[in-house]
Amino acid sequence: MGDVPKNLSNIKDCKQLVKSSGSVGANYIEANESLSKKYSKFRIKISRKESKESQYGLNLIDTQDDTHLENAKIDLVRESTELLKIFSAILVNSK
Repeated sequence: MGDVPKNLSNIKDCKQLVKSSGSVGANYIEANESLSKKYSKFRIKISRKESKESQYGLNLIDTQDDTHLENAKIDLVRESTELLKIFSAILVNSK
């Protein structure tokens, strides 16, 4: 989404989106490398939280009715929803 209109709110929202979306993967890696189940679950919970935050950030971005950007945004929101489901399933199944 490099073609996002550059206005003050989009610039701030995109910066936060980069941080939260990067955190999803970083925390998932930490969960997989964890030495304890408790710490792993904690990191999965953070990944899930960051996925929600990323989804929120995506919804804030103003595409100015650009069809290509809007479709890309919809795809990314769908992908973040799938990640939320995956992380939730991991938490339910890790007792």
